Amino acid sequence: MPVRHAESNEVSPPRLPLALLRRLLPRAERDEVLADIRTEYVDIAAEHGLATARRWLWRQALGSAPALLGWNWWRGWTGFEPRANAYRPGGPMIKSWITDARYAVRRLRARPTYTILSILTLALGIGGTAAVFGVARPLLFDPLPYSHAGEVVTFWMPYWWNEEEYTYLRDKYTGFRDVAMEEPGDVTMQAGDGPVRLLPGRVVTANMFDVLGARPLLGRGFRSGDDQQGAEPVAVLSHGLWKELGGSESIIGQRITLDGTPRTIVGVMPRGFWFPDPTTRIWTTQPINPQGRNGNWQFIGRVAPGVDPQKMQPYVDHLMSVLRDRFQYSTKGDKTHDGRFIPIRETLLGSMRPAVVATFAAMGLILLIACANVAALMLGQVEGRNTELAVRSALGASRGRLTQQVVVEALVIGLGAALLGALLAATGFRILATSLPLGAWGENASFDWTMFAVALVIALAAVLLVVLVPAASLWRGELRGTMNSARMGGIQGRGGRLEQGLVVMQVALAMLIVSGAALLVHSVTKLYAIDPGVNTKAIAVVDVLSSSDGTAAMRRQKIDEVAAALAAMPGVQSAAATAKLPLRGSGNSFGIVIEGRESQERTITYFRVVTNDYFRTMGIKVLAGRTFDNSDRMNDSGGTVVINEALARKYFPGEDPIGRRVRGGLTGSWQIIGVVENVAEGDLTDDPEPARYYSDQQVNWLGPVATFVVRTGRDGDAATMLDQFRGTVNRVAPGFAVQETTTMSRVLDLAVGPARQIMTLLTLLSVLALTLGAVGIYGVIAHFAARRKRDWAIRVALGLPTSRVIRHIVAQGTALVTAGIVLGVLGAVVLTRVLASFLYETGRLDPVAFAAACALLLVIGIVAAFVPAHRASTVDPALVLREQ
Repeated sequence: MPVRHAESNEVSPPRLPLALLRRLLPRAERDEVLADIRTEYVDIAAEHGLATARRWLWRQALGSAPALLGWNWWRGWTGFEPRANAYRPGGPMIKSWITDARYAVRRLRARPTYTILSILTLALGIGGTAAVFGVARPLLFDPLPYSHAGEVVTFWMPYWWNEEEYTYLRDKYTGFRDVAMEEPGDVTMQAGDGPVRLLPGRVVTANMFDVLGARPLLGRGFRSGDDQQGAEPVAVLSHGLWKELGGSESIIGQRITLDGTPRTIVGVMPRGFWFPDPTTRIWTTQPINPQGRNGNWQFIGRVAPGVDPQKMQPYVDHLMSVLRDRFQYSTKGDKTHDGRFIPIRETLLGSMRPAVVATFAAMGLILLIACANVAALMLGQVEGRNTELAVRSALGASRGRLTQQVVVEALVIGLGAALLGALLAATGFRILATSLPLGAWGENASFDWTMFAVALVIALAAVLLVVLVPAASLWRGELRGTMNSARMGGIQGRGGRLEQGLVVMQVALAMLIVSGAALLVHSVTKLYAIDPGVNTKAIAVVDVLSSSDGTAAMRRQKIDEVAAALAAMPGVQSAAATAKLPLRGSGNSFGIVIEGRESQERTITYFRVVTNDYFRTMGIKVLAGRTFDNSDRMNDSGGTVVINEALARKYFPGEDPIGRRVRGGLTGSWQIIGVVENVAEGDLTDDPEPARYYSDQQVNWLGPVATFVVRTGRDGDAATMLDQFRGTVNRVAPGFAVQETTTMSRVLDLAVGPARQIMTLLTLLSVLALTLGAVGIYGVIAHFAARRKRDWAIRVALGLPTSRVIRHIVAQGTALVTAGIVLGVLGAVVLTRVLASFLYETGRLDPVAFAAACALLLVIGIVAAFVPAHRASTVDPALVLREQ
């Protein structure tokens, strides 16, 4: 409230707006301006009243504040200041920070090696971490594009369920609102007179989108009855496919030819929707066969209201009991044991989650190593400025003011590292996405520009972490006493213990990464030592999808024509085709009955359809009898079959199976004509499984999917001729769509699994970690030797052998490395759990892997310490003493 003084009848303005103006006004003009304001305030109050005067004063204060703040900032930035106001220019805090920033830039420009090394080291950690975050965010953090995602689970043994089980269990799913099923369903699309085009797709039941909680952008989803016998064939398009087909809303109701069958487009899904991965372009339905026993389906259910998806074991037990009462299963396909419901995110991501988490953790460790390295570099810089800082302290600078300089210098480094790190993240994002075992996710990953913001945030966090170490050193000891130490050639600087601690931390973190890489190398080496039963060298693989129109006999004839055309190409030794390629997972199994043993327990074996040259092309050895030739034909009594060694041992122990007959899966009786060696028909690490091979001359193909295998004369030709093989398929069979061209060696690499890709990535990160660690060890040992160079000079002058100097300095480095290794091993015991799912016959505490990692780190540490040790031993004592 304004105050009126009785003796002078003077009106005093309110204190708060005057205080604001006093703070913002320049010191030289402050008193004059405030005096004018008081005079005018009194005049307004006398003429218009106190309320009007108060409003006027607040308008002056608040209206002038932005301009005064901008002026203060500009004066602080430019340094321009009238002479009369130079004593206390503008905003003192802004001025001091800007001054420190300028000083930091000048210092960094004068020390290019230190500047480049600091920025580059931090940028590597920042860029890698930002890139991994860009890959990990959509997989681990972004919500799934389904409104019911938290209520959706998948059933155990994915893609082993069949239509008969689904039909029988339809009203017995306790704990669920609804259950749907889906299976792979790639289709061919014919657009006018153009070539046949392959569309990655899924076959789903009509209630799938309702279970997921997904709604189309246009039209409708599937509705009840779309998957029943006699229903009109319909399809739902992805947003991307809709755009490719013109992006018109009038597409709803139009027909599209898929696999030779016209289907009505009933809906288009919104942008960003995917299921079960981003490559899927189309969803279709097919009539459910209540007797269908082809186990290629996955069950997906939405839990009932009030049911916790994490506590559904009672419902699992009930379902297994129902299955046990109704169905009989072989050991491999038994669904009545070890059942569980799996959250939809866990199912969709599969092995990608631990791979991404492991990479994220490794990059986080790299970032910490980089921070420790930069902190050690800055600590060395602070120590080198001992005399300067002591003089400043003696002239009145506070520790806070000196710390501010160090912080500003770190921020400048961090800003440069953030910009460079963002560029590295943008450059390395695609490499990282393809290096991780992400499958379709990696192919569809896109760079997100928000990673620049992520890089900046990581840089600021890293800088705050870095600056703790040199800032702590400034607050320890007596700054002014360092002048005497510098003048007398002090033996020990203030940063010795801190630097040593940083080196121990770097080695420990590097040990975590190196030990993980060593575990994976050991595991992958064992995986590649497994004999898959086929010669994977010099074999090209061409996967095709034929239209389902036409008869099975017509498709078989066309497949034989393609195989013959491929075999006739220059540089090709042989070519064949199969319905199922080894090393690509289990599937295509039927029951088996041995004639004369009809009462035995029902079992199943793998079922493979191949062309006659398949065994020769794949390099599969014949152990007994023969394989197929042109004389093998179906007759009234049946046909011929080739079995593998595992089937012979299981069903014909101690006897010759040649000439015996088997039944099951196909009509008629089949005579065994040969036994071949076991092949990894399913996964690489599976135990040998019984398998039967049938000739395509006697058995129609199970479906429109076929895989051609082509053996070339040299291993390199298999990869270089892939385009030629694709062209031959397109020329001979224009109705076939080529899904993929690859090599059998690449198929083996994929069968080894994600461990191979994670191993490669962690090995590269280990090299980076070891490089940064070696730089850190070198820097600290170099500082150690430099701080004690006067001591070494005196001892050498008194007769100490130079070899003793080298041993002493190297021993110092070895002790630091050993301490870091010990801490790293302890940490690796905990953190290598992330890699457990990638290991094959290799424990998390594998002694071979840990011994190799320890030896590698120790050797690198000794070498890094030897360089400054040798340099210190060659210094002339007279020169050192003269300098001091």
